[in-house]
Amino acid sequence: MAHLNFGDVEEEVITRDEFPLSKAKEVLKHETIAVIGYGVQGPGQALNLKDNGFNVIVGQRKNSKTWEKALADGWVPGETLFEIEEACKRGTILQYLLSDAGQITLWPTVKKHLTKGKALYFSHGFGITYKERTGIVPPEDVDVILVAPKGSGTSLRRMFLEGRGLNSSYAIFQDATGNAKNRVSALGIGVGSGYLFKTDFKKEVYSDLTGERGTLMGAIQGIFAAQYEVLRSNGHSPSEAFNETVEELTQSLMPLVAENGMDWMYANCSTTAQRGALDWWKKFRDASKPVFEELYREVAAGNEAQRSIDANSQHDYREKLEEELKELRDSEMWRAGATVRTLRPENN
Repeated sequence: MAHLNFGDVEEEVITRDEFPLSKAKEVLKHETIAVIGYGVQGPGQALNLKDNGFNVIVGQRKNSKTWEKALADGWVPGETLFEIEEACKRGTILQYLLSDAGQITLWPTVKKHLTKGKALYFSHGFGITYKERTGIVPPEDVDVILVAPKGSGTSLRRMFLEGRGLNSSYAIFQDATGNAKNRVSALGIGVGSGYLFKTDFKKEVYSDLTGERGTLMGAIQGIFAAQYEVLRSNGHSPSEAFNETVEELTQSLMPLVAENGMDWMYANCSTTAQRGALDWWKKFRDASKPVFEELYREVAAGNEAQRSIDANSQHDYREKLEEELKELRDSEMWRAGATVRTLRPENN
């Protein structure tokens, strides 16, 4: 077990040095990993496990778009690709990677195949943390574990193919076999994690829902829109407004932050930019912190979870979602973005 020191706080983490791929494969050599769902996380995790030499099968609804995607990715019907219930029968570790709404719907089917000694694996703490709302209560004689990559399944796969790893959190909700720690560690390494840091199901879902609605997606879109609209209303062109708002951040500055941190990025910008950033960042923090505090309270109270369940369980939720996404896609800012991206050198 490696240790990370953060001043007054020390964390234990699992790295590839003390838990190499060879050890992970030894731990899971008699296991059949059934990846249930082939949407957001399923493809990346399943393909990485397969390429790393684990025994993996995929369970997906036949003749669906995701079934066709699995076929295109090389999964073979009757050998490595099965209907969901058949995959649940065959698997000793069930990676439950359907959407939160999908997990609620399919839970009766999955639960009846969770026989003694199997493991139920999540990449999101939603179903377990809000079990009073989701009805997902696992049998007591199975391991219940979590590996949550800190990024999309697409990023997980891309980084794996580049020879890199995407950091993940891990958690153990139920250790029925006494082997849950080894199982979750091996799976975390197998799916392509850079390192694994410990959490619990509740902390994972609270941080995840806050992050998605906050800096990862909701807040960043709100900040983008606010700055873009202010620039446009003051006579700046769409190209100038988009480049100053989005393109410079994503293509130039964020890679520097990822490489060595915010302080290093600041140090590699002009002194004028440094002065302005240092003068203004606390104002943005103070303005947005009350919104984040409200957001966290809503997450902790279960209100965000209920809104997601209510919206995503409607029969026409995909159509309604597409309408809302279309509003983003058709906004001037993102139409400008589509044009700007075509002008990048790699696209010409």
